[in-house]
Amino acid sequence: MRRREFISLLGGAAVARPLAARAQQRARMRRVGVLSPFPAHDAEGQARLTAFAQALQQAGWMLGQNIRLDYRWGDGKTDTARQHAVELVALAPDVILANSSAAVAALVQVTRTIPIVFAGVADPVGAGYVESLARPGDNTVSGSAED
Repeated sequence: MRRREFISLLGGAAVARPLAARAQQRARMRRVGVLSPFPAHDAEGQARLTAFAQALQQAGWMLGQNIRLDYRWGDGKTDTARQHAVELVALAPDVILANSSAAVAALVQVTRTIPIVFAGVADPVGAGYVESLARPGDNTVSGSAED
């Protein structure tokens, strides 16, 4: 290989390397808040969140790579749910999952801009969380067929 060819090759590699590094940058990390009425040690609460994390993985979301979950666990008290709702909203997640009526109630008091997906709510229309299941309105939407 001639000297000029070698220098051209090195120069081309030096220019291409930063471009390749930029192309390999990760996509933006998405943030999901989770407000659960269950204590952190509760088996049912853990099972629900494990199922949620598995469903995210099946949809192509990898924890710690392109998605982060911020959990807040409950203790059955309204004040605690509201405090946790405030904390989650302050983290500015892309969406919040609410696992109970109490969680939804606390969240709708704190934010009208961050989307809230809920499950385990018996009558979201009657409670006033959504206008209807077909057209929820505002920032709340049911995450399951039974809601």
